[in-house]
Amino acid sequence: MTDNLLAVALVFLGLFLGGGVYSLAKQGLKAGAAICAVGAVMAITAGVLWW
Repeated sequence: MTDNLLAVALVFLGLFLGGGVYSLAKQGLKAGAAICAVGAVMAITAGVLWW
């Protein structure tokens, strides 16, 4: 059960970072959006693989 909760937390973190990508891109901060996008993809991938 704990493994599933950690996976859900990682997916949630990835979605949160995805919102950061949208916000940073809207502000014109492309470098920050790119870094945030890498983190979001890594978090969602880790969450899905851990599930």
